[in-house]
Amino acid sequence: MKPRIGVCSWSLRAESPEQLADRIAAVGVRFVQLHLDPLRERWSVDATTSALSARGIAIVSRMMTMAGEDYSTLESIQRTGGVRPDATWDENRRAARDNAKLARSLGLQLVTFHAGFIPHDRADPERATLLVRLRELVDVFAEQDVRVGFETGQETATTLLEALDALDRPRAGINFDPANMILYDQGDPVKALTALAPRVLQCHVKDATRTRKPGEWGAEVRVGTGDVDWRGFFDALRAAKLDVDLCIEREAGDDRIADIRAAHELVLREVQR
Repeated sequence: MKPRIGVCSWSLRAESPEQLADRIAAVGVRFVQLHLDPLRERWSVDATTSALSARGIAIVSRMMTMAGEDYSTLESIQRTGGVRPDATWDENRRAARDNAKLARSLGLQLVTFHAGFIPHDRADPERATLLVRLRELVDVFAEQDVRVGFETGQETATTLLEALDALDRPRAGINFDPANMILYDQGDPVKALTALAPRVLQCHVKDATRTRKPGEWGAEVRVGTGDVDWRGFFDALRAAKLDVDLCIEREAGDDRIADIRAAHELVLREVQR
């Protein structure tokens, strides 16, 4: 295995393109998944690409955040996440069009985001509404020759596969995050990766521990200290012959650079095994 190993830009909490480039360099990787919304809203695209290029850092993909998402609790993110809420749909649709054009201008072919909690029940009317909206967004990005990867975790692997089949959009796939499967308590990450492998376009490297209280979050932790079976994860990647980018994500902790460096070391050991 010789995947490109990168870091998720939002994990580094940078306040400028230059600071982002410095922090990526400090982590020791040469690739980044870049959050689109800062570029769309406040950062100069030219300044960002110049700062990254000066450090020899390449962008492998993009991520967009849906408006109004509230991650305070499992209940709040189920209510506000992705494209489910009616109140933010028009705003999210406009943002997707702008982000699709921005991604194409940068020569990128993949953007990832959370779809929102896809209902398990096929008869749930919210499921039909969600699929219509996701189909529209996939088409918006496809017009700019950009693929879409839905984040895993907020539903089981079975539900996600059924939704992708129902979408009937070959350009839609999966950004596989093993920790999210644990945080949302939606199944075993290794089994899920094996099931979802034909649709996986990119993987996040993130770790977590399961909650002991149903209805509450698990905890995100430094890679290698949680419940993800990393040996099994990389064995599943090999078995599926998946040649995808691996982007390290860290959304908690006070020493992000040290945590991401530790994750990078673990990934290097596994891919060289």
